[in-house]
Amino acid sequence: MATIGDVCMAAAINILSAFAFFVAFAILRLQPFNDRVYFPKWYLKGIRNSPTHAGGSVRKFVNLDWSTYIRFLNWMPAALRMPEPELIDHAGFDSVVYIRIYLLGLKIFVPLSVLAFAVLVPINITGRYLEHR
Repeated sequence: MATIGDVCMAAAINILSAFAFFVAFAILRLQPFNDRVYFPKWYLKGIRNSPTHAGGSVRKFVNLDWSTYIRFLNWMPAALRMPEPELIDHAGFDSVVYIRIYLLGLKIFVPLSVLAFAVLVPINITGRYLEHR
């Protein structure tokens, strides 16, 4: 049987790795060199230009504006409130599908997780379920 220390260690590893991937996404998304990966529809519409044609040599590859790193999640509430046709026009159909899957997962797995914790935590705290084997 796993001890509470084992469960906490596994949770800490998962939380830290998720946080590391989240920070990596946030940093890579803000770099001018990755604009074509993260904003391809804006290139097709002509809203963004290639970073190799603008700015100094360092600014072509690295975003030196530190204020953008502080407010890198400002797009999320606006994207979740945006109507689907406008979101399709702005970000693309794949983004709408991703947000739908994300919200559906939240609607399904949050209540199931609460129920599972309400049932499994008391069973694991008592620790007597293997004695009758």
